Amino acid sequence: MDDDDRTCCGHCGKPKQTHVHEFLGSTKLAELEEDPHNHRFAGISGEAIPMGNSHVHDIITRTDFYEDHLHAICVRSCPAICVGNGKHVHFVAGMTTVDEDHAHEFVFATLIENPIGD
Repeated sequence: MDDDDRTCCGHCGKPKQTHVHEFLGSTKLAELEEDPHNHRFAGISGEAIPMGNSHVHDIITRTDFYEDHLHAICVRSCPAICVGNGKHVHFVAGMTTVDEDHAHEFVFATLIENPIGD
């Protein structure tokens, strides 16, 4: 994507917004021996970041609380995966921050961008 492709109009010079994805998921269980639990999370990705012939999205959010802690998630998605009709999703996997001496793995796919748009 060229800088010119992101220009809103000839006179204002503000960048056009690209697109974002909704996401939601649950972490995998942690502390299996002493206190098995997981966390939920949801949010909106950052805008598209061009990468090769595709693009990726940064995802930054926090999980829900379990007892007295939560975890942060800060990860970059994989490139777009076409799902038909010109739409796509992104695969996302990683680890939460370490809090209360443990972290959680997570794996999810974003929701389709602009699901009711053209």
